Amino acid sequence: MRIAREVIEKHVRREPLAEFQATETFQKKSGVFVTIETYPKKDLRGCIGFPEPHFKLINAIKSAAKSAATEDPRFPPVSPKELDKIVIEVSLLTNPELIKVNSPKDYIKQVVIGRDGLIIERGFSRGLLLPQVPIEWKWDAEEFLAQICYKAGLPPDTWLEPATKLYRFTAEIFAEEKPRGEIVPHKLTDK
Repeated sequence: MRIAREVIEKHVRREPLAEFQATETFQKKSGVFVTIETYPKKDLRGCIGFPEPHFKLINAIKSAAKSAATEDPRFPPVSPKELDKIVIEVSLLTNPELIKVNSPKDYIKQVVIGRDGLIIERGFSRGLLLPQVPIEWKWDAEEFLAQICYKAGLPPDTWLEPATKLYRFTAEIFAEEKPRGEIVPHKLTDK
């Protein structure tokens, strides 16, 4: 969290970033997402990340934090005067695993709200939703599956087609309670 906050603040203010002394944990490759929300309303302000563990965690956090603040195509770049009005969340992801089912209808029983994040693939279309999203929106498993289709730009029932691939992952989530405030592990709970 502290790394993500410092990267965002230094980049937005156009100040040089000091090197981080990264422990062994941060040298391991990991998937990560950095989410920026407004405070206190908690409206999304940016979210970028890497679902697969292609980069060392330290580099993945730095890159995702910078991109979430300045390159999310849904939002203008974060401005210096917004820095006191945003909170940051970092999600450390497990490796995505293909969900195997006998019939696509079985996905409803396989997806666990409060545990699973999803990735959908169909042809060249791909979408990802973090595990906290269906809780925030109060979706059940069927709605989560429809929404992951929308995220990928697909019709909402694409998850029912046999050629569609769905992957699940879990996340360890850390969030600021208020700007530059205490950092707490975020607990996901089922409905």
